[in-house]
Amino acid sequence: MNANRTRVVLVVAAALFSVVVATSAQSPAAGPDPKKVKNPVAASAASVTAGAATYKKYCSFCHGPEAKGNGPLAPKGSMPSDLTDAKWDHGDTDGEIFHIVTNGVGGTSVMKGFKGKIPDQDLWNVINYLRSLGPKKTT
Repeated sequence: MNANRTRVVLVVAAALFSVVVATSAQSPAAGPDPKKVKNPVAASAASVTAGAATYKKYCSFCHGPEAKGNGPLAPKGSMPSDLTDAKWDHGDTDGEIFHIVTNGVGGTSVMKGFKGKIPDQDLWNVINYLRSLGPKKTT
């Protein structure tokens, strides 16, 4: 192979590598529309009980023991959401809630995502638990 052809092959290979790296590092928003993602965990008594335990461990500090947004350790001025009311600021489908809890809220919110900290199954259980507390929604 001559030197010019080798250079062309290396440039093309580098460009393809860059595309692969950029694609694999897409933002968490990439992927299926969260609004269309369905909860794969049935809302059974066992799921709700497991969700309550996970909620207590990870969420109650900011959102409060009854999920009213009045947690004792919420950062000052953070105003966590009331997770029992009919108005959900960041989406109200199970898929949207899962996306927010997984990836965080972003912007000026202090809500960080729990991706890699809470297993997916446990997050779906938390959603089933929250559904048991608040108004019934179409999911």
